[in-house]
Amino acid sequence: MHKNMLEQMFVQQHAFMKLLQRERNFPAFPVDLTSKEGQTLCKQIAHDSMDELHEALQHLKNSKSHRATEIKDFDKSKFLEELSDHLHFFIELCIVANITFEELFSAYIQKGTINELRIKTGY
Repeated sequence: MHKNMLEQMFVQQHAFMKLLQRERNFPAFPVDLTSKEGQTLCKQIAHDSMDELHEALQHLKNSKSHRATEIKDFDKSKFLEELSDHLHFFIELCIVANITFEELFSAYIQKGTINELRIKTGY
């Protein structure tokens, strides 16, 4: 993913969150991550994100260990839609927690480098 694409995703989500503030009483952000209220909001958004990921996984019918048959019917568009919902909530969590797209990108690249080094060194 190009860095500008990640930035665009953050900008779109931020604008949506501002709309939610005007129309649906979405809380002020970013939050104080040391406060109970801030941590509670972050936890709720994380749960919403995990719910969407769980919905995506429901489309993987052949992943059930007890299934003897294979279902060849797979709706990639529905799977992708749920993954997109998951990502919307994940980016919302980043914005609420005052994590910028640059910080996320940097942490992602740094952690990827660490993971690669671990594999190469027998971790």
